[in-house]
Amino acid sequence: MTEGIHAGLYQSEVAAASVQYNSSTPSPINWRYSGNQMKRWRIKASVSREELGAAANYSPDTIKSMEQGVRMPTPRVLDAADELCRAEGLLSAAKEYLQKEKFPARAQDFMLFEQQAISRWSYEVALISGLLQTEPHARALIGDHCPPLEEQTVEERVAARMERQELLTRKPPVALSFVLYEAALRGPLVDKDQLLHLLAAGNRNNVTIQVLPFARAIPAALMGPMVLMETRDRERYALSEGQSVSQFTSDAEVVWKHTERLSMIRAVALGPAESATFIERMTEDL
Repeated sequence: MTEGIHAGLYQSEVAAASVQYNSSTPSPINWRYSGNQMKRWRIKASVSREELGAAANYSPDTIKSMEQGVRMPTPRVLDAADELCRAEGLLSAAKEYLQKEKFPARAQDFMLFEQQAISRWSYEVALISGLLQTEPHARALIGDHCPPLEEQTVEERVAARMERQELLTRKPPVALSFVLYEAALRGPLVDKDQLLHLLAAGNRNNVTIQVLPFARAIPAALMGPMVLMETRDRERYALSEGQSVSQFTSDAEVVWKHTERLSMIRAVALGPAESATFIERMTEDL
């Protein structure tokens, strides 16, 4: 999720200390609340889903999915429901709270805490961290999504990723450490501009970039990407992800295990100066 979460968390406040993300992750709470209110008003006014659907030009099944929070209630359906149910603007008022999320649902809690970070350490196995991507590289990665994304969704996610990079220049500075496995640098979508961008980012006094060459790989480095963060409130979080399931947690035992693994990887990776030389040599081959 580092970049499978490449994705985005921050419209809702998180109450739980440990969050598991998978295919059954609940949709955003503002979708569910607005949909539930729409259903309650509809039932109170004895309006059927068919009637509401006809007024808003949606099928009854689509109305049902909105009421269940599976789909975001649209401004059109909220206005139609408000009029049919005589809600006097109470349903239409929900429109301003239903702006489209910048990031996929599984990423939203992570992004919320990332914005509060005072330090962030990460390890990437196959992809350059989203915080270090150029806009063309981000667009190439997001646009190559399977299944394909709509062009508007691609542009929204690219813009959100670029916005995240404010973390690099924030004041007071955030301590940022990135370790990149050599495979991430040799990806087919990585060009010379992207490598030069890494070198420039590494020159910032709050940013450390290390490369783990193939020749120095250890078993701990092949177990997948991870992120460790500490917030302004001195809370520590760990993020790890697989192909379809990600874990974002503050559980002390899990955070400790991830810290130990990242420490081992950083110990065998090239130092910052050696890493810069490694990347510079790669640019000469492009």
